[in-house]
Amino acid sequence: MTNSFADFKKAKMIILVGTNMTEAHPVASTFVKDAVLNGAELIVMDPRRTELANMANVHVPLKVGSDVALINALMNVLISENLYDRKYVESCTTGFEELKKKVMEYPPERAAEISGIPADAIRELARRMAAIKPAMLMYTLGITEHICGVNNVMSCANLQMLLGNVGFECGGVNPLRGQNNVQGACDMGALPNVFPGYQRVDNPQAREKFMKAWNVPSLPEKPGMMMPTMMEGLTTGKVKALYVFGENLANTEPDIHHVEHCLQSAEFLVCQDIFPTETTRFAHVLLPAAAWSENDGTFTSSERRVNRVRTASAAPGEAKPNWWIFKELAKRMGQEWTSASAQEIWDNELSVLAPSMAGIKYARLENDGLQWPAPTEDHPGTPTLHRDGKFTGGLGVFKAIDWIPPAEVPDQDYPLVLSTGRRLYHYHTRTQTGRCEGLNDLLSEETADLSAADAADYGIAHGERISVRSRRGEVVVRANVTDAVPPGLVWMAFHFREGCANWLTNPVYDPITQTAEYKACAVQIAKLR
Repeated sequence: MTNSFADFKKAKMIILVGTNMTEAHPVASTFVKDAVLNGAELIVMDPRRTELANMANVHVPLKVGSDVALINALMNVLISENLYDRKYVESCTTGFEELKKKVMEYPPERAAEISGIPADAIRELARRMAAIKPAMLMYTLGITEHICGVNNVMSCANLQMLLGNVGFECGGVNPLRGQNNVQGACDMGALPNVFPGYQRVDNPQAREKFMKAWNVPSLPEKPGMMMPTMMEGLTTGKVKALYVFGENLANTEPDIHHVEHCLQSAEFLVCQDIFPTETTRFAHVLLPAAAWSENDGTFTSSERRVNRVRTASAAPGEAKPNWWIFKELAKRMGQEWTSASAQEIWDNELSVLAPSMAGIKYARLENDGLQWPAPTEDHPGTPTLHRDGKFTGGLGVFKAIDWIPPAEVPDQDYPLVLSTGRRLYHYHTRTQTGRCEGLNDLLSEETADLSAADAADYGIAHGERISVRSRRGEVVVRANVTDAVPPGLVWMAFHFREGCANWLTNPVYDPITQTAEYKACAVQIAKLR
């Protein structure tokens, strides 16, 4: 996030794109509700009528996968009617002429055909966005989990820069991270193309620094493999071993039948986790790890805030802290790592090697933590990135982007769109929440959410068990007939094994991030005979 959660309740306007905050980020959503109660304008761009859509000044029920076309049309109007922040664009950005040329190809009439939003409604929405400054834009996986996820994100950035909203309190581009500490994992270098602190592996100076720090003669000059390549490599023999750390791939990856084939093909599979999962069934070695409350360390939230985590209870049985497990494995491979605690790892390694976190030491992480970048030990942290439009890299860069449709669209055989996400009462594959009787009482099985119109067309009653089938698989779940879902859309989650949406989802990926297109595939539904 460029901004902070504290900005939410103070915001004048909030634009939500592809995020169902009340279920995916329920605590953060309370700040948005506070802002609305305080008079903030709320715009919700989402195919479904979510809870926050019911509170919104404007709900924009765009078709799944049409985000780029709609945002291009909004920018078309802003430029055509001279509503954009000309001073900001001229002094803080580059690439405007290329952007203008591209968005002129997307008049509201064209975007209306793609998105399903009337042209006049697009014009009125652009005018409304331009009328209040600054505005906060927030998005979640409804933007990123497409084959054009990177383009969707860049479109959101384009819009906010054109409006002059980046670099100010209560503005910015604010992705709400999909999992606890996923921000921290990325910060620590759990990505194939960067070292800790986002220092690129193809940068010779960065490699030299880490080679010296890690006492190794060389490090790879090119980014490593993304997950889809790893999984395919298990079936071809290119990848001999896979180490799965705190991830339940057999439920979270698209097309479960194929994922299980890949895991079954592994010559050597190691799983490090706190509970048995659908994935640990395939493991040759299972390493029992301590849970978050049994560990000492840090989490980093979506707003780049590093907070302490303290041990609340002892780990059971043979479970050990994750850092301890990695250190012991390294020892058996001939490496003696000197840090002997989470604090030593942070103070002696991470803060020394990652410039953006150089000023963050354990002693400074009392109370509410710190937001990076904090380059020195007297730096207070950074609540707002790119302050006053002064971008970290110099100027903000506009990117001219074309719309592309989802990889799989409805046809005669599979006439409906399936989109997926999370429900409030469970988390991901229920590795933890599935062990809580109270939560299982609140939500005990998966459903397929349908519009009343589609239910009537197929003769399906609310609560009736139905078949949902894609080109990859079939699940049987109960129908949830609801006015939150538009005609033509089926919506499901992936919390329950038997009704998991990922038996159906399409294993196609954004070419840059290799994020799967969980938000769009073609399905058919049928009553059970």
